[in-house]
Parts: sequence; C-alpha cells; structure tokens
Amino acid sequence: MIVDAHLDIAWNALAHGCRFDAPPARGHLVSRPALEAAGVGIVFCTIFCPPGGRALAGGFGYETPREAHLIARAQLGYYRSVGLPLIRDRRDLDRHLRRWRRQGPAGVLLMEGADPIESPGQMGWWAEQGVRIVGPAWGRTRYAGGTGEPGGLTPAGVELLRAMRSTGTILDLSHLADRALTEALELWDGPVMASHSNARRLVPGDRQLEDGTVMEIAARGGMVGVSFCGGHLRADGRRPRLQDVVEQIAHLARVAGVEHVGLGTDLDGGFTAERAPLRRLEQLGELRRLLLRRFTGRETEGILGGNWIEFLRRNLALSKEGS
Repeated sequence: MIVDAHLDIAWNALAHGCRFDAPPARGHLVSRPALEAAGVGIVFCTIFCPPGGRALAGGFGYETPREAHLIARAQLGYYRSVGLPLIRDRRDLDRHLRRWRRQGPAGVLLMEGADPIESPGQMGWWAEQGVRIVGPAWGRTRYAGGTGEPGGLTPAGVELLRAMRSTGTILDLSHLADRALTEALELWDGPVMASHSNARRLVPGDRQLEDGTVMEIAARGGMVGVSFCGGHLRADGRRPRLQDVVEQIAHLARVAGVEHVGLGTDLDGGFTAERAPLRRLEQLGELRRLLLRRFTGRETEGILGGNWIEFLRRNLALSKEGS
C-alpha cells in the first residue's frame, strides 16, 4: 500500500470542480480511480481554505473565522458525500488494512491552517467530526505565523495546542513559521509530524525544514512527508523529476533515519500537473524502482507507506470511544 500524507481533495473539488469519483480533471492528477490504479490505500485528506488576501488562483478564501469555519464544514460534507471512509482510530486502521484492495482508499482528516477552529474550545467538536491532525498555520492565522508571514504562536495558539493535546490530536508542523515552529516544539509533548515538507538544505526557503528540525521530529517518533510540488523540489524553477523526490527522501533519511520518512505529495494542492514530477499517478511505480536503487525492499515499502501506517498505529486512539 502507498500512503500519501497530504492531498487537498475537497478544496480542489469545491474550488476547481475536480470530481473525486471521475478520472482526474485536465491538468490534475488525483481522483479516486487514479488513487486506486496507483495503489494508494490511505490519504491524509485535508480541510483547507486560504485566507482571503492569499486566495489561490481559481479558488476562494475567507475573511473571518466564521467564514473559514463554514468553508471547512462544506469540505467535511464533501468527503461524506463521496463516501470516502475515514480512519478515526486504530480499530478503523486495522480494518482498512484488511479491506483496502476491495474498498479503495480511506482518509485521515488533516486540517491545514487552523482558522476554521473558531476558538480553541471548539477543538473537541472537530475531533468528533474525525479531524485527527491539525497544522496551525498555512500563511499567518490567528494561531501562528506561517509560510511567508513570520511570527510566533499567539496566546490563542498556545491554547489551541493545549486543546489539541487534550483531544489526542496530532500536530502537523508543515507551514509553521520558524519562530512558531520553535515555540510549538517547546510546548508540545504529543505526536508530531510534517505532512508535506522538504529539506531546506537542498532547496532554500522558509517553507522547508532545517535539518535540526527534521532530527527533532525523528527523536520524538514523528514523520516527514516529502512534497512533490516543483518549488519544494528544485530551486531553479524547472520542472522537477522523480529523481528530485528521491534526493529529498535520501537526504531526510540520512538526517532522521529512513523509518521517519514518507510521502506527502500535495499533488492537488493548488498547482497543476505541469509543476509535478509525474504525469500520471501510476508513475509512483517508477518511484518505487528508483528508490530500490538506494534502499532495501523493506525500506522502500516503508517510505511508500509502511512508515506512515506504523506512525498512525502508534498515535491513533485504540477506538472511537477512547479518542
């Protein structure tokens, strides 16, 4: 099984009209049939909308926390409408691992940018809806500085982390500004990951992770998912190749240990296939062949999916009643 730790499926459907149950829309790569054909069995499906001032091309944004909340609820409704099974706990995970070849992919809900959580006290409601991972920032939010908008945690951000910890939510460090990331790690003692973040040493930029941060994530038993976005893979603006993905994986594996590295492709995250290192999702099979030149078979299968499965098994609650 391949596990992809970051796909903006609902946002892409609502903002761009990309249907999940049909072949990928022109210029896009992700849909249920494409995932099934590629052998992707678990996706971390996001609830995401950009702030109004940074609305992505063809999309829409929010101006107030209430607007963010309503857009996020629409995305939650979308996942329900297309019948994407959600993995909420370890029992769901084990059941899906037995059935995934018959039933197709399942999702783990990840909120990217926490402004839809109108106040930290609302975190419990979102956990009840199935959200298991929260990244406090995308750009700047009411909770933290983010990509391209430096800053630390706000007082509300500190309270949000406490609410996340009380509900057993996993912290996603992707998109946190450097200061906010440092402050979050100082406060946080729960499970941590970076769903779609590459190495700053290979491609500079505040969107990428310093090696020291990667080491810290690994020391806490966390995971880093490699993004397939062109700007995260190459600094020269040229179209990336799958070999660029391999180089990121190899570097992160040297820094953190191969068992802490996986995929977080972000392949439908607001950029078209022309900026991706593949033209069809089934080319993930080619990535497997490239990885086998650098890693053992067991390590390769871990990178492609097994490492994320073990991370979920360690960090999801035993059952819904315990979540």
